Amino acid sequence: MTPILVFTIIAGYFIVLMLIAQFTSRGATSQDFFTANRQSPWYLVAFGMIGASLSGVTFISVPGEVGNSQFAYFQVVIGYLLGYWVIAMVLMPLYYRLNLISIYGYLEQRFGFWSYKTGAFFFLLSRIIGSSFRLFLVAGVLQLAFFDSFGVPYWVSVMITIALIWLYTFRGGIKTIVWTDTLQTLFMLLSVVFSIYFIGDELSLSWGQLTDRVIQSDMSKIFVWEWQSGRNFFKQFFSGAFIAIVMTGLDQDMMQKNLTCRTLGDAQKNIFWFCIVLVFVNILFLSLGTLLYVYAEEMAIALPERSDDLFPMLALQHFSLLGGALFLLGIIAAAYSSADSALTSLTTSFCVDFLGYRKEDEGKFGQVRKKVHLGFSVVLFTVVLIFRAINDQSVINAVFTAAGYTYGPLLGLFAFGMFTKWQVKDKFVLPICLASPLLTYIINVNSVDLLFGYKFGFELLILNGLLTFSGLWAIRTKVEV
Repeated sequence: MTPILVFTIIAGYFIVLMLIAQFTSRGATSQDFFTANRQSPWYLVAFGMIGASLSGVTFISVPGEVGNSQFAYFQVVIGYLLGYWVIAMVLMPLYYRLNLISIYGYLEQRFGFWSYKTGAFFFLLSRIIGSSFRLFLVAGVLQLAFFDSFGVPYWVSVMITIALIWLYTFRGGIKTIVWTDTLQTLFMLLSVVFSIYFIGDELSLSWGQLTDRVIQSDMSKIFVWEWQSGRNFFKQFFSGAFIAIVMTGLDQDMMQKNLTCRTLGDAQKNIFWFCIVLVFVNILFLSLGTLLYVYAEEMAIALPERSDDLFPMLALQHFSLLGGALFLLGIIAAAYSSADSALTSLTTSFCVDFLGYRKEDEGKFGQVRKKVHLGFSVVLFTVVLIFRAINDQSVINAVFTAAGYTYGPLLGLFAFGMFTKWQVKDKFVLPICLASPLLTYIINVNSVDLLFGYKFGFELLILNGLLTFSGLWAIRTKVEV
């Protein structure tokens, strides 16, 4: 694939995004930026959330991981359904009843100042690290595919990448994101579908024959019942439920989209239809993973050392020119649908949770919001360059994994607030929430010795939340709400 073709794809893609931004941001206010004035059609939000929930990391990792763990990941997806039911029936009514812009405002009403700031802080920390990590990976792909050919330094390519996001989001914010996410989800799914088509065409297999190859493959095994395995069904199922609750229901990035729907009923319809589509999309990704390995075997192509490299390698080096172009379009769409909404939600959380924005402040807040938006663009740029300077994949992965620990305190805080009537000693909440992830890490590292060979999987999130909940119980007061 020539650099000129890559440039044409990227340029054409962003021209379309800029046109959408121009259309959706006319006369936009801070209310449009933060909530889209709660006028978003629920079906657009539901479809667009698919792309936001499946980042660029997922786009390349899920198909490759099939070679290591078969379809076991689908156990997590089944658990998502329970989690999204809780979001639709428990969390969404709460958020709409309180008319929240930032969901962490609930913690202030329930517990107090320090609980509120702690929840918002953990969101900002986890989202900055997670989004920077995803941008780091995608910037690396673009650097190899395009910028290296013209001798453009890495820091310039990262700056251009983030600047483009800033340009199409700085005015319309979430109002723009709802529409761009829909387009980006479409591009991502088309990339997967056409990749499957190209494999079938190369191997002279019909769609029915491709389906049979997936079903008959040893890689299509879903359920794992060995209790000590990190991929045990019950561990994966309940982990999936809590991952959905925390990384969607307690995450400002994902909830901000849901809160743009006109009514609670529309928001709930959005969640339920999103669940249905998400199941089929994950089956599509897992099936693609199986077929990538089938294709490599049939074509006698040596597998890369890292499973994450399988899809990019085959698409860019062995698929047709169109196949490689569509893969590139898909990875860009998957990455940017996550990064653009992250930048918007970071701006929203900081403006509302730390600068105290309220609707009545509209007249004096527009410029402040734009400065904050620019500031977080600079923060993401800096963190991506730090990852680049570290230049150690194991260390970077460890940092990204550590960011996942920060969702546990949010789980514990919201659970204690919603399922007990106790108040807490607010000034001790931050130390409790800092200690819980650290203790979780220590338990995880030593679990084999301490817990008779038990190995944690995704259920570390549950443990983290439970430790936070227990800490809050220890500092509860006699006052009930």
